[in-house]
Amino acid sequence: MAADSEPESEVFEITDFTTASEWERFISKVEEVLNDWKLIGNSLGKPLEKGVFTSGTWEEKSDEISFADFKFSVTHHYLVQESTDKEGKDEVLEDVIPQAMQDLLCMNNDFPPRAHCLVRWYGLREFVVIAPAANSDAVLSESKCNLLLSSVSIALGNTGCQVPLFVQIHHKWRRMYVGECQGPGVRTDFEMVHLRKVPNQYTHLSGLLDIFKSKIGCPLTPLPPVSIAIRFTYVLQDWQQYFWPQQPPDIDALVGGEVGGLEFGKLPFGACEDPISELHLATTWPHLTEGIIVDNDVYSDLDPIQAPHWSVRVRKADNPQCLLGDFVTEFFKICRRKESTDEILGRSTFEEEGREIADITHALSKLTEPAPVPIHKLSVSNMVHTAKKKIRKHRGVEESPLNNDVLNTILLFLFPDAASEKPLDGTSSTDNNNPPSESEEYNLYNQFKSAPSDSLTYKLALCLCMINFYHGGLKGVAHLWQEFVLEMRFRWENNFLIPGLASGPPDLRCCLLHQKLQMLNCCIERKKARDEGRKTNTSDNVTNTYPGDAGKAGDQLGPDNLKDMDKEKGEMGKSWDSWSDSEEEFFECLSDTEELKGNGQEGGKKGGPKEMANLKPEGRLIQHGKLTLLHNGEPLYIPVTQEPAPMTEDLLEEQSEVLAKLGTSAEGAHLRARMQSACLLSDMESFKAANPGCFLEDFVRWYSPRDYIEEETIDEKGNMVLKGELSARMKIPSNMWVEAWETAKPIPARRQRRLFDDTREAEKVLHYLAVQKPADLARHLLPCVIHAAVLKVKEEESLENISSVKKIIKQIISHSSKVLHFPNPEDKKLEEIIHQITNVEAIIARARSLKAKFGTERCEQEEEKEDLERFVSCLLEQPEVLVVGAGRGHAGRIIHKLFVNAQRLTESSDEAAAMAPAEEELKRTGSPEERRQNSVSDFPPPAGRELILRSTVPRPAPYSRALPQRMYSVLTREDFRLAGAFSSDTSFF
Repeated sequence: MAADSEPESEVFEITDFTTASEWERFISKVEEVLNDWKLIGNSLGKPLEKGVFTSGTWEEKSDEISFADFKFSVTHHYLVQESTDKEGKDEVLEDVIPQAMQDLLCMNNDFPPRAHCLVRWYGLREFVVIAPAANSDAVLSESKCNLLLSSVSIALGNTGCQVPLFVQIHHKWRRMYVGECQGPGVRTDFEMVHLRKVPNQYTHLSGLLDIFKSKIGCPLTPLPPVSIAIRFTYVLQDWQQYFWPQQPPDIDALVGGEVGGLEFGKLPFGACEDPISELHLATTWPHLTEGIIVDNDVYSDLDPIQAPHWSVRVRKADNPQCLLGDFVTEFFKICRRKESTDEILGRSTFEEEGREIADITHALSKLTEPAPVPIHKLSVSNMVHTAKKKIRKHRGVEESPLNNDVLNTILLFLFPDAASEKPLDGTSSTDNNNPPSESEEYNLYNQFKSAPSDSLTYKLALCLCMINFYHGGLKGVAHLWQEFVLEMRFRWENNFLIPGLASGPPDLRCCLLHQKLQMLNCCIERKKARDEGRKTNTSDNVTNTYPGDAGKAGDQLGPDNLKDMDKEKGEMGKSWDSWSDSEEEFFECLSDTEELKGNGQEGGKKGGPKEMANLKPEGRLIQHGKLTLLHNGEPLYIPVTQEPAPMTEDLLEEQSEVLAKLGTSAEGAHLRARMQSACLLSDMESFKAANPGCFLEDFVRWYSPRDYIEEETIDEKGNMVLKGELSARMKIPSNMWVEAWETAKPIPARRQRRLFDDTREAEKVLHYLAVQKPADLARHLLPCVIHAAVLKVKEEESLENISSVKKIIKQIISHSSKVLHFPNPEDKKLEEIIHQITNVEAIIARARSLKAKFGTERCEQEEEKEDLERFVSCLLEQPEVLVVGAGRGHAGRIIHKLFVNAQRLTESSDEAAAMAPAEEELKRTGSPEERRQNSVSDFPPPAGRELILRSTVPRPAPYSRALPQRMYSVLTREDFRLAGAFSSDTSFF
């Protein structure tokens, strides 16, 4: 067979006609697989170190073979180990027994917490399993089992393979294996017994010893000693109620309108049930010899308190209900709903169409009045009640999804300025309690594309989340959104800034909804400044003079000073990419007379700079340092300019599409440049108005200082003078800057065509908000909810300090930042993120549960507290944890106490049950013995008893070679299994 595995044999297939029957073909296939995997000969490894079965890496490889038409899978399981130097050893240890036989006696890895069942039963580091390939298939008849076993035996003999080979028989759930291991002159048979009901004589050590000895059938009269390892497992299920620290959220307090157990804007956290369902205590006696200990049906020395080794594992509750996970999951479910807000709330808008149109015309007529009606107090509640009235027309009062108290609480939380007499100014439109804006937590919104954690959008997301969970579900969400949109329109019409939004243009790092709200705020800011400017002009009767203009500029263009300071520092002031579709925009005039005046002025301004120098300067903001105009030496003034039109990302996309569609033709390029230079042209006109008699060079010195190159030269008189000229790009023929400069007229910003039509943009935003379905809304706000959930998890983890959780949170953040940056993330990926967050929440809840149970906070000594905390963190991360000091250690004493308390609870309940109908006489005579035993025992009967019996005995004859024998026994309530490995000498028998 070795020759067949050479590379030449792979060139073509050889059909061996000498293997006549299916059985022989099957044996030959088994041999082929063993050869392919190089499992031939004796490969001795190092002795097994303690705990290597759990800490080491297990690997497996599989292949498929068939016996006639019945398919089997062959799997090789092995512990990855460093390769040893074989050559030197093979000569000396020619007659050595196989590695597997030596492992039968190794005591370093008894009862591994996590391993294949055959590893636990036989202590093997390497083995091969042949099992039916389909899960439903099973080898049931005895003749088939024997046929398979004989096949295995022949294959092992033919190949010289010394790795144990097992065959799985009976149904898979029974985990029944029989197998064989062969070496030079030796053989080990692996046999198994599996019963549902345990024969009484085998429930203790003495009965199992009898089986072991009779099975070995040792011919020697003084029997070699049997070494014994015993493990009893006790299960604790009845935790006392006070051990679970999680308080359920106080929903009633919220319904009553109080901000109680669950504050709006704060996410709940923790598991609703104890996430630790059971504690398993394994008490182990690792090295006993027969005769030292008594364990029979009358008496037992095996007291768990006296066991030298204690180890503990916890059984986690399957998918414990976690508040934060449920919160986010329920909110995510809204994303899949199709209904619109009107469908959900069940109100027909057509019935009130006439009145609404009347309201709109009234609103538009308000815009044309000289001064809007001042409203001194924001009345959120009034708005709420009017909206409620509309809804109630079509539904009963009881059906209203949100009651007034809850709605008012939420609206005051979202709009704190509504409670004060005067609405807040734009300067303080963000909250005062901002976290430090540089902190990593605060800047998470950049990565998640959500919104800052102090913003209105973020708060809205949390409120919708809470309403969806506690107050009316989808209907409640639709109702609050409707109120929110009403509030937005109210603020737009009455010039009230929206709180909780950073001033300035929309932040493209945030979600689109946040950008839309920022856009609306920009519109309100512009409209407010314009209305105030109009008020001052009408009241002071100022039309064209500079001071009114400057006053207006101060109100309207707060950030302008910063921009101009930047320009002074020599930075590029404006980008060629900022543009506006100026064709569709209209003039914003202060009054009819001023418009005529402006037009009149424009008519006479077609001359050169000399004529312009005679004009009256308009729209000056401040003087630009010590700079003067190049030609007339007048100080150079920075003009009041229009702010470039703020844009949200969807508008930017539209714009880029329009620009891309213009194509590469000369006409398209020219049109594109014109569209992009609308802002530049506006600034040139403002500059000309503020600096009569100026030239393009003057404008460039302010607007783009890097395009004006100054050099020191020596003039005719020998003096050093500065000579300046435009940069090369400004001198290109038909340059856009030169063209724009020639077409620009000296018009101050207040009389120019508006770059940003705030009325139209605001209406677009309000329409966009009004048509959002709850599903769209949930999609927009999900990044904010995930952001909030991650922050909550980080905050809770910092209290517990679990290193494994820190790593998982980092993974969640990196995963989320990749997923959420795409416009429409896949549902499956979003579900993964939510699942990860829920997992972390469950781990933290488990940590808290264990800390409460082990009383880490109640420790007076610092050293004990540290030991307990370390023990608890190991319980979370490791499959099984050794209790230092066993029953006498600090953790051991606590575990003992937990079991004693649980026993008392069960005893008292048993006694109470017995007292009711039982006859007094029977209670006195029949049960004292049992009750006395129960009162003595601090522990319940063991849920599992495991024993390993080992010996080295010559078989089958007294003069045979002494070989390892091993029997493993496990006894649980519904299961009894004996797994024996009995070796015999095949040379001397």
